Amino acid sequence: MATPPARLAAAASNVVGKVLHGGVADLRPVPRVLIDQGPNRSVYRLRTNGKPVDGPPVLLVPPLAAPALCFDLRRGCSLAEHLVDGGRNTYLVDYGNVAFSDRRLGIEHWIEEVLPRAIRKVSEDSGGQGVHIIAWCLGGIFSLLTTADQPDLPIESVATIASPFDFTAIPLIAPFRPLVDLTGGHLLTPIYRVLGGAPSYLVSRVFRATGISKEITKPLAILKNLDDRDYLAQIEAVDHFMDNMIAYPGRTFGQIYHRFFRANDLAEGTVDLNGRNIALSGVKVPTLVIAGQNDTIAPRAAVERLTGLLDNAPSVTFETAPGGHLGVLTGRKARETTWRHLDRFLDAQAA
Repeated sequence: MATPPARLAAAASNVVGKVLHGGVADLRPVPRVLIDQGPNRSVYRLRTNGKPVDGPPVLLVPPLAAPALCFDLRRGCSLAEHLVDGGRNTYLVDYGNVAFSDRRLGIEHWIEEVLPRAIRKVSEDSGGQGVHIIAWCLGGIFSLLTTADQPDLPIESVATIASPFDFTAIPLIAPFRPLVDLTGGHLLTPIYRVLGGAPSYLVSRVFRATGISKEITKPLAILKNLDDRDYLAQIEAVDHFMDNMIAYPGRTFGQIYHRFFRANDLAEGTVDLNGRNIALSGVKVPTLVIAGQNDTIAPRAAVERLTGLLDNAPSVTFETAPGGHLGVLTGRKARETTWRHLDRFLDAQAA
C-alpha cells in the first residue's frame, strides 16, 4: 500500500489531470479501417501495430441503443484493444445513430440485413474464413437469432455476454408486469409510437437509473479514490459511454417490448416475427454464455436460460464473472475474468 505522501502526490496529479487536461482516461479508439458500409452498418477492421494478422476473424457485435465503444471503452480497459494486442484478427460492426426516419425498422432489419452483410464482409476480408462472434446484451440475442435463421452464414462460434433470454427472471422489471397486464400490454405503445422509438436521452437515463445507488455515491467514491488513476479513468470512460447512448427505432422497440418482455418468447427458444418463427435450436455452432454476477439488467438466471435452448449446438459453455451489465464486459475486473473466458473459448475453437 502506498504511503500517505505518495497517495497525496498521486491525488494531486490526478486533480491536475482532471482540471487542466479534461480528464485522466485515455479515450483514444483502437486504430481501425472501414471495410464496408451500408444502412445502419459500418464494419471496421481493427488494426494492430503494423503487424499483419491472418488468423480466424473475430467480429464484435454491440446491442442497439448502446454505442459500439462498449467494446473499446478506454485504453487499458478495452476488449477490442485486448483482442488486437493478443494477435486476433478483430472486426467491429457499428450501427451509427438511429434517426426518427428509422422508426419503421424492426428486428428483422438487423438479423436479415445488417448482421448477415457484416458477417459475410468480415469473412470475405479475412480470406473466406469462418467468423467468431462476440456480442454483448441485445447484440447476443440478435447474433444468435441471425445464426439460427441463416445457417449458411460463415459463422464458426458465438460468445454472448450479459444477454438475457428469460425476461421473467429480471427483478428490475417485475414490478411493472401487473400494470402492463392491466393495460393489455398497451402501457408503452402510444409513447414509443409518438416518439418514433426510445430516444437516446431516455435510454441514457434509464441505463443510469439501473445503477442509481452508484450514481448517488459516486462523488464520495471519487474523493475516496482520488489517488487511484485507474479507478478515476474508469468512471470517466463509463460517463463518456453513457453520454453517447443511441435511440431505439420505434418498431424494434415495440417488438422487444411485446415479444421479449410481454410474451417472453426467448425463454421458450422461439421468436415469432410477423408470423415467421425463428428457433434457437437452429444454432449449430459452439456457444459461450457469460453472465455478470452483479448484473441487474441481465441477472444470471435470465442469461443462463439460454443454455437450455441450444439443443443442436455442439457445445455450450456457461461462465460467470464479476460486474454489472457493462462491468462484466469491460470493467476493471473483466480483464482477468471475462476476457480470459473469451480467450480460452476462442483458443479452443482453433485447436
